[in-house]
Amino acid sequence: MPSFSHFFETLVSNKGLFIDAMLLTLKLTAVSILFGIIIGLFFALLKISRSKILSFISDAYVYLVRGTPLIVQIFILYFGISGIFLIPDFWAAALALAFHNGAYIAEIFRGTIQSIDKGQMEAGRSLGMSKGLAMRRIILPQAFRRALPPLGNQFIIGLKDSSLAAFISMNELFNVATTLGSNNFDEMTYLLIVAVYYLVLVALLTIIVRLFENRLAVSDR
Repeated sequence: MPSFSHFFETLVSNKGLFIDAMLLTLKLTAVSILFGIIIGLFFALLKISRSKILSFISDAYVYLVRGTPLIVQIFILYFGISGIFLIPDFWAAALALAFHNGAYIAEIFRGTIQSIDKGQMEAGRSLGMSKGLAMRRIILPQAFRRALPPLGNQFIIGLKDSSLAAFISMNELFNVATTLGSNNFDEMTYLLIVAVYYLVLVALLTIIVRLFENRLAVSDR
């Protein structure tokens, strides 16, 4: 184990590289989560539709994503699509993470949408709203409030899963740590440093999600 003085000196001397890597990690996480929410909501709506075919498509997507490792999905997207046309490593990782997160987010949205009392949809329809309008204005806002805590957990998982982008040579936090560790024959110190960065990012993300939860809880009173 490295001494505290050595750890602190290494942390300070490499802060520029790690901050750049942290910003890339945050960008990758934000883009993948944004697209993951869109994908997840889309497949959640397919699942709760009356069409058995659309419901089957949603089930197949969720099963496919849950049944295969994320690293395999990243490699298939990066190397498979790159064989057809060139795709930057950032977008390969971001799309793979979005595709992966979307399956779990779909199940979160499906559960929260179905937890809303059916009478609210009927009330919206009785006021002359179409089913789509009632879903947008009545059901989805309530479902999102209920989904926020599990979504927060999924965001944290997505942040940590972004470290797998290192395997397609993206200079995010984990790749920078392992590269510096190998170059300086001091892997443990750099792994501890990257662990600190992830702990800080997870703490900040947790605080942000809780602030949103509290704000939405206040608005409901």
